[in-house]
Parts: sequence; C-alpha cells; structure tokens
Amino acid sequence: MLIKTKSLVLILLSVSQVALSDSAKIESVVVTASRVEKQFQDYPESFSMVDRFELKLIKHNHIQQSLVRVPGANVARGNGQEYLPALRSPVLSGAGACGSVLTMEDGIPLRAHGFCNINELFESHSEMAQRIEVIRGPASTLYGSNAMHGVVNTLSPEIEENTKSFSGILGFEGGPHDYYRASISAESNFSNKGRVRADLSLASDGGYRDHSGYDQQKLSLLHSIITGKTQIRSRLAVTNLNQETAGYIEGYNAYRDDQRDRENPNPEAFRDVSAVRLYSILDIDLGSEKKLSLAPYLRKTDMRFLQHYLPGQALEENGQESIGLRSSYLFSWAGNLEVVMGLDTEFTQGYLRELQKDPTEGSDFLRETIPAGKHYDYQVNAYSVAPFTLATWNVTDTLKLYSGVRFESVQYDYNNKMLSGRTAEDGLPCGFGGCRFSRPEDRKDSFQNWSPKLGATYDFTSGLQLFVNMAQGYRVPQATELYRLQREQTVAELESEQISSIELGVRAIKENLSYELVAYGMRKRNVIFRDTEYFNQSNGKTSHRGVEMALGYKFAQDWRLEASSSYAEHRYRDERELRGVLLDGNLVDSAPRAFGSYRLQWQPRQGINAELEWLYQGRYYTDPQNQHEYSGHNLLNLRARWEFDRWALSARMLNLTNRAYAERADYSSFAGDRYFPGEPRAIYLSVSSEW
Repeated sequence: MLIKTKSLVLILLSVSQVALSDSAKIESVVVTASRVEKQFQDYPESFSMVDRFELKLIKHNHIQQSLVRVPGANVARGNGQEYLPALRSPVLSGAGACGSVLTMEDGIPLRAHGFCNINELFESHSEMAQRIEVIRGPASTLYGSNAMHGVVNTLSPEIEENTKSFSGILGFEGGPHDYYRASISAESNFSNKGRVRADLSLASDGGYRDHSGYDQQKLSLLHSIITGKTQIRSRLAVTNLNQETAGYIEGYNAYRDDQRDRENPNPEAFRDVSAVRLYSILDIDLGSEKKLSLAPYLRKTDMRFLQHYLPGQALEENGQESIGLRSSYLFSWAGNLEVVMGLDTEFTQGYLRELQKDPTEGSDFLRETIPAGKHYDYQVNAYSVAPFTLATWNVTDTLKLYSGVRFESVQYDYNNKMLSGRTAEDGLPCGFGGCRFSRPEDRKDSFQNWSPKLGATYDFTSGLQLFVNMAQGYRVPQATELYRLQREQTVAELESEQISSIELGVRAIKENLSYELVAYGMRKRNVIFRDTEYFNQSNGKTSHRGVEMALGYKFAQDWRLEASSSYAEHRYRDERELRGVLLDGNLVDSAPRAFGSYRLQWQPRQGINAELEWLYQGRYYTDPQNQHEYSGHNLLNLRARWEFDRWALSARMLNLTNRAYAERADYSSFAGDRYFPGEPRAIYLSVSSEW
C-alpha cells in the first residue's frame, strides 16, 4: 500500500516534456503524428517532443538520457550504446520484443519490416538532432508494422533560411574513462534556392567496466533545394560502431559492490555495426490546399556480434538492403474535411549467418546438442505494400473527429543455404535427441493486417482540450522468429501480434502553466514468446493500463519546473505456466509501476541555463513468476550551459550523489540475479564555437 501511495503521489507531482515551456514551442509543428506538418493540438494521440534547446543542454552520450523526458518511456540502457526499449510497455526483451517500437529518422524507418534490431536507435544521428518526436501508443494506421507501442522519430537539423554563405559549429567534449567526442556542423547557401549542410560526430569511450568501450562515427549530408512550389531535401546518413561489450555481472545486489561493478565476465564480446541511408523528401504544393509528399529511399545495414550470452558463443552476421517509397497526399473537401491518403511500399533482401568456431564448453548435453560449425545461413526477400487513409472532420469550431485505416501486406521468401533439419553443418546428427538448431526448408510466408483508428478532440476554450483515441496496432513476425528455429520445430506457426488501445486525455496550455493527463488501457494478443521447449509461440496475451500526467509550471521569472511521470500495470493474461507457476495475473517482469523524470530549471538571463534532474525508477520484478525483484533507485543529474558571443561552454554531472544502481536488473534460472551496473558520478565538460 505504501508503494502504491508513493507512486500516486509522484504522478500527481509530475510535470512533463509534453508540457511546452513557451509560446515558441506552442507554435511549433510536428511531423510524425499525421504524416503532414500540423500543430500538435490538431490530433488526438499522446505525443511528446524533446526539442533542440533541451538536446543542447542534455548532450546525451546515450539516447536513453533524452528519452527519459518522455512520459511512458522507460528505456533500459545496456553496455556501450546498447539498450532495451520500453514505451507504454515493459522493458522489451527476448522473443517478440524486437520491433515493437518503430524507430525512424526523418520519417524513414531505420530498419525494414521483419529485420529489426533491439538496439537500432544507435544507427540514428540523434547526437545532432533538431528534435526527437515520440508517439506513445499504437500508431500503425499511419506507420504500419512495428508501431505497436509507439514511434520514436529523430528529426535531423534543417538548414536555416538566413544561413550565410558559409557557417558552422565546432565542438569538443571530454569525460571520465577516456571519453572524448568531437562534432562539426557546416552549412552554406550556394544559390538563392539551394543549400547544403554537413554534420559529423566522432566519439570514443574507454568504458567504465573492464575491457569495454566503443568508437563511433556518424556523418550526415543534407542538400535542400526549392523549385517553384516544390521543396526537395536529400540526405545521406552514414554510421559506424565498433563496441567492446560488457555482459551482466551475477550475484544478488552485485551492482552495489564497488569492485565487482567494474567486472566484465565477457571480455571477448563485441558488436560491429555499419549503416547507410540515402533518401529524398519531396514536398509539392499543388495549390487549393493540396499537397503531395514523396520519400524514396535506399538503406543498407551490416552487423557482426558475438553471442556471448549463449552456450558456444557463436558469431552472428546479419544485414539488409532495402529500397522503398513512402508517400502521402493531402487535400480538403467541402471546407471542413481534410484527408491524408498514401501508399508505402518496400523491398528488402536480408541475410543471417551464425557460426560457432570452438567446441561448446559445459555439460555433456550442451557439448552434444550445440556443435561447432555453421548453425544458420539463410536469405530472406521481403515485400510490403500498404495503402492508408486518415480523415479529419471539423464538425464545429471546437469539435474535430478523426478516422483512418491501413491495410498492409508483408511477404517473406525464405531461402535456406544449408542442409535443412536438425543436424550439424555436415549433416551428422547430435546426441541427446538432436541438435538445438533447426533449419526449415525453403518456404514463403505472408501476413495481412488491418489497422483502424478513431479519435476526437474538443476545445473547451482556446487553451483547454479534451481528446480521445481508439486505435489498433500490429507487429508482423520477424525473420529470426520464423526461420531461426530450435530443436524439433520445423515450422514456426506464428501470427502477427495485435494490440487494441483506448486513451482519454485532457491538455491545457496557458502562459505559465501547461498540463496533460492521459489514461489508457491496452490489450495485446498473439504475443510471441519462447516457451520452456525453446519454441517461439504466438498465443500469449497481456494487458496494459496506465496514467501519464504532465505539468509544466513557470513559478518565477527565472525558474521553471518540468518532469515526466507514469504509473502503469502490465500483466500476463493467458494460461501460460513457467516452472510450475501460472503466470495469469502476474506483473510482467521488467515493468516498474512508477517511474519519471523531474526537472528544476533556472535561466537567470539569455544564454545561461541550468537544470537539476531527479530520475525515479520504481521497483520491479525480474522474473515472470514474480519471485525476484529489483528495489529501484533515485538519481540526481546537474547540467549547465553558458552561451556568449560565438562560444558555448557546458558541464554535466551525472549521478550527482554517486548512488550505486543498476541500469537493468534481470533474473536467470541458470545464473540467478544479474545486472548491468550504472556508472558512478561522472563529469563531462564541453566547449563549442560558431563561425
């Protein structure tokens, strides 16, 4: 009872990023919510934004440090640039987790349908972003598969209209454990209508833990041109990550030991990733309130990493090449009806190889069933096509109704490049009933999904609005769930995950006070999970209920209070058993009821900003049986930035009180309690100069 009371108090005290801090924010436009630029009040979904002003102050080393400002987002940071997502959901891990939150850059998905990676946001150039937009809750009507729990869209910087013939910013940053980062941005007007911009980020981190750290390079090139009533923005984005990965430390409360929290049980682990995206966004004004948007794109990703968390520690190599087109057409009819309709289509060729170089260590069972050699080698061609439409009816000056639907068809053509079946690479059978790895015969699979949506907004006054939204989202099975089978499984009989959602909210925007309160309920079915026989099953069910409250209050000339806070319960709702325990009604593991970010901001004059941030993480169970738990933590961060002339100095002190905590806690039946320890107090200093 005490914990629930404390959580409710935190909700009532919460203040959020959704609450905008000044009139400039109120007038800003958003892109992701409706596929066209609109005021954020003109849609019924829950929407959050981390803007450029905040991103400059945060200067995140990891995107989780910015996403904590979003209500309902509880991203769990892993080692290096890795993470596990959570958006109106538990922290998503294991089978069925990857691809439940759609990640995008400038409205282009970072990964193709069916080829997600749980950590894929490290492929976006978020360090140089103009803003980060987040839709909380199902958004499949406009964005399709994977937008089941929401959308995270990173928006790259635009070229200022008043840009000089040549200008730029050069910055350097340093921190503990041999952390260094350099960044440079340059832009130019080479004609009255054409502009170019380049952004480069170079980062190196020696790592807090033994034999860890990473080197990361990101480059973005933008060309913008206006011809008549057409604007064309073309962008090349290139990223590369070379990471030495540290695994879990094991043992109850091991993260509290100031010697053990530096340990790395897996010094051999690594992850290498490269990604290239090339796309153009054509916005064409057709007149008479008609607009056409076309976004053709090319995408290529390659990844190598050691599966240090599995017996045998096989090397996985995967990649994808995609070509696609996202389009939308906006028009008005009869003066009070606005319609957005479009077609999204994509072709992807993906591959996966898994190779184990050395014999498996451990028991006779493990050595026999996990042979050295190649485990999987396959290619998948994937096709998707999805028409959609969304209509907005201005019933009166104060009442708007929204209705939309999407139909999406996804087809996979799987080609196995090895011997099919449950054998070693050379065809020899394994002992103890057969090998763990099973390779299906060549096959084709297809999935068709509908995603309807219905919503409304009602303006009580010019600054007070009520909104309601009902939506259905989905997630098609990923290629690894369908074709990387285990044991005697020969076919993965999986269905698309489905989620149904309803949310009711009220938002207000006044001169010094803004707030938003949202209550939601969701039911998810066909949840994909791995059963006790290591089979992927799709008959799971879960429920999700929560409240997100947002409030921003400027209580003095120089002072402002902001935060984001959430209270939610995520529960199993099916007849699954795990080691003799019925899970129905249990809280989903890695799902704290309450969490939030609370910020006290000070701006004594233009160019000087300081912020004290309190991060609260409530306790949560670390196993589905609800028999083990993490007690939660509280952290304080202090940030300051000073801009003068053409210079900017900033400082960040993270974990101000040097609290011992876990970025993520988990429980394994094999290893027991295990943790990703959080870093102790860390100070980062940066300097930048404009020219």
